[in-house]
Amino acid sequence: MTRRSWTRHFWTQLPFFAWLVAIWMLLWGQFTWLAFFTGIAVAIFVTAVFRLPAAELTGRVNPLWLLVEVVVFLAELGWGALQVAWLAIAPGTPRTAVVRVPLRVDDDLIMTHAAVALSLVPGSTVIEEDRARRILYLHVIGVRSDRDIERARASGMRWEARIVRAVGSREELALVRSGALPYADRREEGES
Repeated sequence: MTRRSWTRHFWTQLPFFAWLVAIWMLLWGQFTWLAFFTGIAVAIFVTAVFRLPAAELTGRVNPLWLLVEVVVFLAELGWGALQVAWLAIAPGTPRTAVVRVPLRVDDDLIMTHAAVALSLVPGSTVIEEDRARRILYLHVIGVRSDRDIERARASGMRWEARIVRAVGSREELALVRSGALPYADRREEGES
């Protein structure tokens, strides 16, 4: 590994390393120098012993869109909780559906972020993902019509777009902005 590639690898992996240290400090419930330095030791140990394939970050972060993503997530978290609470006390059995959400970007990290965000918001959860075709399948509660199904699909695609705007590469950002077809559709067109 050349010095330049090692330096690039270090800077792209630094956020993961810092995240491990932060998790360690949160687990201990202490923000002290001792927790910080033991967190560094644990992060070094974990990354040395449990060698996972590196998830390459784009190195691009848009703080404004990151803030938008967090605010929208908190708002949807609250709204989703209210909707599920209403469904719990409303008469009758709420209808559910499995909704196919095709993603546009061919990136594991973006797909994971979108799946986690969609699963954490009450009322929907990711039950399956088709990694090869970049499709998430959501189980959605409280579906009354086809319009609700389309709304859930559009919500999933908006999550992908917000995440790409916050941390995606410039190529992914251009793809989302252009309104490109979902990845699976583009792939099938290319294969035909």
